[in-house]
Amino acid sequence: MSLRGVVRRAVGSLIHRLWAAIRAAGTVSPASPAGYRFRRLGEGACLSFPVGAIFGEAWIEIGDHTLIGERVSISAGMGPGVDLGPNSIVRIGGSCSIGRGSHIVGHQSIDIGDHVFTGPYVYITDQNHVYDDPEMPIGRQWPRNNPVSIGSGSWLGTGAIILPGTRIGRQCVVAGGAVVRGEFPDHSVIAGIPAKVVRHYVPGEGWLPPHLGGAETPGPETPRDPKTPGGLETPGGLEGETAEPTGALAGPAGPPPPADPVHTA
Repeated sequence: MSLRGVVRRAVGSLIHRLWAAIRAAGTVSPASPAGYRFRRLGEGACLSFPVGAIFGEAWIEIGDHTLIGERVSISAGMGPGVDLGPNSIVRIGGSCSIGRGSHIVGHQSIDIGDHVFTGPYVYITDQNHVYDDPEMPIGRQWPRNNPVSIGSGSWLGTGAIILPGTRIGRQCVVAGGAVVRGEFPDHSVIAGIPAKVVRHYVPGEGWLPPHLGGAETPGPETPRDPKTPGGLETPGGLEGETAEPTGALAGPAGPPPPADPVHTA
């Protein structure tokens, strides 16, 4: 090996060792100063370095032996320094693994059970913008909150989006790229935009699609109206409009149903 090759190999090895040392030093654990900011950071839990945007730690709980991947952002509230009350807002159970680049954005309540695994770049939020006033910019209208819960033992595929008001049961699979809103029973396979149950476990039968005896597809449905063609209720009485309009943050699945805005202190 030439002298140039030896030097390059030595420098490369030094850089990798240095980066490994930086990652180890930058990891947030219960014993590190940054770990004390959390309401709870369980034994053996860690947030990998580089750490994403983290604020509202006093309202965030992370269970024992949970691994938070690189560049994962976890937030409680609109911004740092806001008193959000006596209760925690984001709760992640024990022995979970949150994939790199994911975002968990809590304002009212996000519950993630034990042994929940996610792929990278998953987005979970309990808040969405509204568009009640057609003249005011949507970004300036007060958003609405709706709690989210994800049952223990579930898996969320890469790029899945979990919208406000979603309640996913235990031992569920969410397909990559799914946009999820609504309530889904235990032991479901959830896929699509908007997401629906495509498989459901039936004891003694296995994983079946709905038409073969699996659970009926849950989630928001368009109310029936006998006055309109096909029985579908259309907003504003206009045919062809979708009953689930698209929200500013929600993507294709749209915002939660209209409700009174939730104002925070």
